[in-house]
Amino acid sequence: MTPEQTVLVERVRALISDEPVLREVSMFGGRSVMVNEKMIVSALKDGGLLVRVNADQHDGLLGRPGAVQAEMGPGRDMGPGWIEVAADAIRDDEQLSSWIGIAMDYNRIVTGGHP
Repeated sequence: MTPEQTVLVERVRALISDEPVLREVSMFGGRSVMVNEKMIVSALKDGGLLVRVNADQHDGLLGRPGAVQAEMGPGRDMGPGWIEVAADAIRDDEQLSSWIGIAMDYNRIVTGGHP
């Protein structure tokens, strides 16, 4: 992992440490954090964050600072529900916590977990 990824993964871990089923895997060119066997986020090499969100909220979330449509490669959108957030937009803990909260809300919907 890059130093940026390592720092970001540690920050994410601190925010979700009370979740019962956590796992980390290498995926999407980053270090993905899984809760209840579903990815919530992936720390990217540049310190940015790939976030799994509710597709119904996708367009509205793209209006947030640093948020763009995630791509698998140049010109290959990952589709609704996948957003990449620039490292600068998650530098403070409140910003990161907000994105983790959005990802966890979606995770609870797809896994039947509790808020």
